[in-house]
Amino acid sequence: MAEPLKNQFGMDVVLRLAASLRRQSADFDERGFVSRCKQGYEALELMPRGLHIAHALREFLPPDYPEAIEQLITTLGPRLTRTENNGMAPFFYLPHALFIAQYGLDHFEESMRANYEITQRFTAEFSIRPFLVRYPTQTLARLRDWTQDDSVHVRRLVSEGTRPRLPWASHWTAARENPRITIPLLELLKDDPELYVRRSVANHLNDIGKDHPEVLCQIAERWLRRASPERLWLVKHALRSLVKQGHPEAFRVLGFHHQKSPLAITLSLSPEFIHVGETLIVRVTCENPTARNLAAIIDLRVDFLKSNGAHGPKTFKLKHVELPPRSSLELKKQISFRKMTTRRHYPGVHHLAVLMNGQSILTRDFELKN
Repeated sequence: MAEPLKNQFGMDVVLRLAASLRRQSADFDERGFVSRCKQGYEALELMPRGLHIAHALREFLPPDYPEAIEQLITTLGPRLTRTENNGMAPFFYLPHALFIAQYGLDHFEESMRANYEITQRFTAEFSIRPFLVRYPTQTLARLRDWTQDDSVHVRRLVSEGTRPRLPWASHWTAARENPRITIPLLELLKDDPELYVRRSVANHLNDIGKDHPEVLCQIAERWLRRASPERLWLVKHALRSLVKQGHPEAFRVLGFHHQKSPLAITLSLSPEFIHVGETLIVRVTCENPTARNLAAIIDLRVDFLKSNGAHGPKTFKLKHVELPPRSSLELKKQISFRKMTTRRHYPGVHHLAVLMNGQSILTRDFELKN
């Protein structure tokens, strides 16, 4: 089992922050700050730990927010030089971001400057949210300016910070109700040179599709016109949830008819009898019996038996297959029935279906035994 993230955000973070503030200001009560942070720290999870430190910062930094945030920003280390594989190191700045969110709302300019600096070392996606709620017009205008910023981290913030369903953050109700609030920003970022930014745009669109699938499909269809390979990837990634749901319009936009394809599909399961703790291997063979090229999106859906006797579906992505005439391809998927804390498996009959372009074309039942 993976180590809880909070274990990588221990009191060493507090000690490092306290030392940096002490170096910046001889008046900073380093010992008192550390003592305050220790109170109840071990019982807290990751985000509450960050907030706990932010509250302590409010007690030990100058009472005037502009002075306090200036002191905090002065202690910042170097900006991130890469976009991936930074590990937990940037989380050192989680308390800084939460300090802005908690105490900076009455000081727009100072807080925007701080967000600009924080996001180049960690992310300001959490600390920008309260400003979108209180100052939507002003904040969106600032973010529009940032779509042209030289920093990839700042440009990503424009998309990530405005996501309607941002993970680990409160949903932005206004954007969920009216997704067109943020679309002008996404339009400016859809062909960003960095995958880091384009992936955020795709995830943002995927959020929109969960509440407004018709809006996502309209955007996707428009963006696919004369699309580069990079934009094509973005649109496919944005539509992934609708594709998993079998949404007909999503398949139409991607160029796949929702009706059955001429592809011939066969299915095999092994082992024949599956027990809790084992892994089921599913093989799907796709054969093109025609004299023309055929393409289709192939997925698997497993209806897992639940404790109440009902079934809960889960869709697994397989492949967007493109088969030349009279050729075949085997796809393999391993489905684990190991005991996990996040999912319990119940003995009994489960249902499996092969999906082609969102439609169930082949089904098989199998029994899970203890």
